Amino acid sequence: MTDTQTDHSATDTQQATRAAAERALLAKVPTGLLVDGTWQPAADGATFPVVDPSTGETLLEIADATPEDGVRALDAAAAAQQAWATTPPRQRAEVLRKAFDLLQERRADFALLMTLEMGKPLAEANGEVTYGGEFLRWFSEEAVRIGGSYGTNPEGSGRAIVTHKPVGPTFLITPWNFPLAMATRKIAPALAAGCTAVVKPAELTPLTTLLFADLLLEAGVPAGVVNVVPTSHAGALSEPIISDPRLRKLSFTGSTPVGRTLLAQAAQNVLRTSMELGGNAPFVVFEDADLDLAVEGALAAKFRNTGQACTAANRFIVQESVAEEFARRLTERVEAMTVGRGTEDGVAIGPLIDQRAVDKAHRLVTDALDRGATLRTGGQPVDGPGTFYAPTVITDVQPGSDLLRDEIFGPVLAIRTFATEDEAVAAANDTEYGLVGYAFTEDPARGQRLMERLETGMLGLNTGIVSNASAPFGGVKQSGLGREGGGEGLHEYLETMYTLTPDPFGRTKGAQR
Repeated sequence: MTDTQTDHSATDTQQATRAAAERALLAKVPTGLLVDGTWQPAADGATFPVVDPSTGETLLEIADATPEDGVRALDAAAAAQQAWATTPPRQRAEVLRKAFDLLQERRADFALLMTLEMGKPLAEANGEVTYGGEFLRWFSEEAVRIGGSYGTNPEGSGRAIVTHKPVGPTFLITPWNFPLAMATRKIAPALAAGCTAVVKPAELTPLTTLLFADLLLEAGVPAGVVNVVPTSHAGALSEPIISDPRLRKLSFTGSTPVGRTLLAQAAQNVLRTSMELGGNAPFVVFEDADLDLAVEGALAAKFRNTGQACTAANRFIVQESVAEEFARRLTERVEAMTVGRGTEDGVAIGPLIDQRAVDKAHRLVTDALDRGATLRTGGQPVDGPGTFYAPTVITDVQPGSDLLRDEIFGPVLAIRTFATEDEAVAAANDTEYGLVGYAFTEDPARGQRLMERLETGMLGLNTGIVSNASAPFGGVKQSGLGREGGGEGLHEYLETMYTLTPDPFGRTKGAQR
């Protein structure tokens, strides 16, 4: 046998081994709806396919929940609410900690499953297991720290007691791009606070949530506390759940237009809402920045998750004196990126989630080039199976270009320049969105000014990644309402109650001693 034949044989063996491992993993994934602690088919028996975006092939067919199924899930959540709310905080904490431990034991399964259904490189999927798991650990620790306050009112006539209690049944709608972390970021605080949940995972990537829900049952989550209803008819399923007076909380991560629609529906029953919506993150590089650090930050902020993140840097705003060197270094790094299926060794850029995402990225690139921008590398869909787009760098982007206004959600890095700090701040704030921003400068005073001047809910100052389970995640303006993560994230699932009792010493006006 020649060396070439040996190499081909080894490659064929590796591919066969990988394919067998993928089939074994998919066999573990529940394909039904989780309602009241049992896996069951949809009411009408319908299913829908979940597709691998790197190949276009169907991974699994799963139950397609009807509106009737959604209401049954809410029935289960409402029935379980009182018992879960009165479960001791330590017990709720231990369930979450058990879920964290099980997730660490099975991290390889969850990472691979995310790569299969969403496409991200396996190394990044492993990172998401770490990040998503931290919400379970963080909120397991916070569950036992739900406090309150007790004090004398200013008049001295009584005692003010402030307590916190669960809001009640919740409806949690998760996006497709981080199928584990977005589920844990919502489910963990809900359970820690004592709330039950109906979870609707994204149609494109429901498998990770289904496997995670099975893990929660094993961790000790009682029947009805977490219910999962994947569907290909999101609006039809959501409407009767949101309009039901038993529901008390809605949490959604997704696009701003859908968020507006859900807010309007939630207003009818005055629901508590958390909305993590679209972004258009500026990435500002000043001439005094550490360019090595800025390049690394740019690569993380732009190309993580193949650019498919609400926190992805969308507009690179670079001071004129360093713009060319910054672009040169970035282009060199981007040209070296390997595009391919996320399971393959060395892949940095996986597929976009579907053909619509490819078409959008290419439309935005074409518009910018038509307006006078310069293409440094990429700029085209990748031929072959799957929905891939070449990692792209564009410079000289002109005002009015669509990609300065629209969220790209793809591996396209677009650079425009500025002359002064005031100009940079104006450009960064020139958007209806305000989720996150990034800024690189070695001037501490400038950093402080940017903290006060940038209209954004989060800021990465000399870093390209801001997300952390212990920190409040969320935006301003059209990027949403409320916060996820940190202590603030727990209080999104708690009602505040104030009680006044008379002065126990009888010193109120007119009181008898």
